[in-house]
Amino acid sequence: MERGQFSVSAAPTLSKKLLAWFDENRRDLPWRHTRDPYSIWVSEVMLQQTRVAVVLDRYRPFLDCFPTVSALARAAEANVLALWSGLGYYRRARMLHKAAQVVVAECDGQMPTTAASLRKLPGVGAYTSAAIASIAYGEAVAVVDGNVERVVQRIAGLGSESATGQTQLDRQIKELAENLLDPDRPGDHNQAMMELGATICLPRNPLCLQCPVSQFCETKGEHPTPQRARMTRQDAAYALALRAGATETEILLAQRRLGDSHARHVGASHPSRSPDSRAGAVDGRPSRHHAGELRSDHSQCTRARCRHIDPPIGASQLGAPQRIGPASAHRPGAQSAPPRQTGRILKTAVP
Repeated sequence: MERGQFSVSAAPTLSKKLLAWFDENRRDLPWRHTRDPYSIWVSEVMLQQTRVAVVLDRYRPFLDCFPTVSALARAAEANVLALWSGLGYYRRARMLHKAAQVVVAECDGQMPTTAASLRKLPGVGAYTSAAIASIAYGEAVAVVDGNVERVVQRIAGLGSESATGQTQLDRQIKELAENLLDPDRPGDHNQAMMELGATICLPRNPLCLQCPVSQFCETKGEHPTPQRARMTRQDAAYALALRAGATETEILLAQRRLGDSHARHVGASHPSRSPDSRAGAVDGRPSRHHAGELRSDHSQCTRARCRHIDPPIGASQLGAPQRIGPASAHRPGAQSAPPRQTGRILKTAVP
């Protein structure tokens, strides 16, 4: 993990070439047409571990429904989760909602203006705070995400196939990213670094001949990285309770409690439940009807489209009633599991 021959004295020239390339080749994305810190915050949270194409479909509808941080803070969590549907990783939406409530309650509805103060909000870490502060307020703080990390490592000739020493490597990357930062255009520089990593300096088969800063690169190709751990299979189960009436069927779909295997896999905190909304109870009375277990291999799922982590949705969003049969294995081409409910009863006409 030895540092290459790159000299930070070349940083101003590198940044100038990078920004010239970015000005000419930047993708036309809606969040790049604003300096509103709230809108930038929403985009940065949505883009975490989610493809840009997926975010493009959901960014504007979300802001149309919650145009300000105050509007988001006033919204019911279920409505926020419904607008987040399809993005996955629903803990992000819950933390965004919680942080908006903190902004309204403790900051009089005004977004914090520095990276340090933004980091005090729930769910806002070093990356998100730096992105908001640099793009919205022009604070000279470097953003380090996966794309930037890869670009910096290759420019400086850093990297190792060993998993040891990664903490030291992270410090080197952060330090070099700060040294490369253009103090006059920090927001554009950060976006340019991320754009370069997303479109040119790819994880596999980087397009070095098209790179605007290839003359500064010590690697010129893929850099050594530790081998990733193999993905493991983990089962997920859904509990379904039915109670037939004379003219209608009552259905309770319950999420597993936090700490169960599926909750740990999703990594999301679940809404609080009342004593009468526990799995296997309908209107506070135990039910004897349960569906079988749904087994799923999440390693075969596209993260942004994985139906296993859809949030609870309201009865009005379910559409036409369906006959729900036994749960089946989740595999490509198989019917997705029915939407899950938490502590609410859905009533549908009996076919």
